[in-house]
Amino acid sequence: MQAAPDIVSARAQVAAAAHRLAAAGLVAGTAGNVSARVGEAVAITPTGAVLATVEPDEVTVVALDGTVLDGALAPTSELDLHLGVYDAYGAGAVVHTHAPVATALACVLDELPCVHYEMLLLGGPVRVAPYATFGTPQLAASAVAALEGRTAALLANHGTIAYGADVEWALRATELLEWAATVWWRASQLGTPRVLDAAARQAVVDAAIARGYGATRRITEERA
Repeated sequence: MQAAPDIVSARAQVAAAAHRLAAAGLVAGTAGNVSARVGEAVAITPTGAVLATVEPDEVTVVALDGTVLDGALAPTSELDLHLGVYDAYGAGAVVHTHAPVATALACVLDELPCVHYEMLLLGGPVRVAPYATFGTPQLAASAVAALEGRTAALLANHGTIAYGADVEWALRATELLEWAATVWWRASQLGTPRVLDAAARQAVVDAAIARGYGATRRITEERA
């Protein structure tokens, strides 16, 4: 079957994302998976794939019910996890990793506190989903619940889950989560990290809206 151009693009994006995660040390070997949604189809890394070298034509395409539509390889064992996020949140892409620092914290914490305002891009404090065996509906349900009002969560004694409107945003959330986990870990070595309370977090939101934070502007716009 000849894949449609948008599916071809999605497969390429998924493979490129997997390579990026591997290069950043956020996944190792076959541990982790990436997917991108195109309409009623999802391009997703196959089970057993080495993420650093997976090729676009190895990426599997499935329907939203998990039925394989295209590809010679079986989809990742975490298919239910990805499909659960798509069903619950209308995501455009999903990334699951075993990022080292975030995974370490997921073995200890019940929640990663909001210690830096950039964590508001994830929704604030990051929840830790209760442990469930990998590849099970229980893990998918646990992760989906932890993601309510968030774009990323930790999976107890397992890893991370993040989603976005597209692959780039899902990657950004994943990278930001690992950065925030590293900040918390380093700060905790020096003392008790200060946590931004609800009032402080709301003040950041208000300031970001008022200043158009995160968007480039020409100097003339600033002076107008």
